[in-house]
Amino acid sequence: MKIVFKLSIALGLMVAFGLTVVACSSTKDKYTNVPADTVAEASEEFKIEKSGAQLWGETCNRCHIAPSPADYNDTDWETISLHMRVRANLTEHESKKIEEFLKSAN
Repeated sequence: MKIVFKLSIALGLMVAFGLTVVACSSTKDKYTNVPADTVAEASEEFKIEKSGAQLWGETCNRCHIAPSPADYNDTDWETISLHMRVRANLTEHESKKIEEFLKSAN
């Protein structure tokens, strides 16, 4: 009786071990590969751009109190935006959006 019990325990453990190995095995090869350019297009599609006003509020207030758009004329804002583009590490696109907002608001 003891031998039958020990064999059934051993058989049960082997079955449990086998099921665990199968259940935890990798299914990496079963998925379809998606080309990298498709993923890039999808992420660019849902990219939300900030307005010039949002960029102005976030960027300028990081280092100092942002001046009112009415404080300077269009020529002054062009000069200031060139200077601050370098100081604030802005892209040309971000700098142009902020400059357009400031010119439209003064």
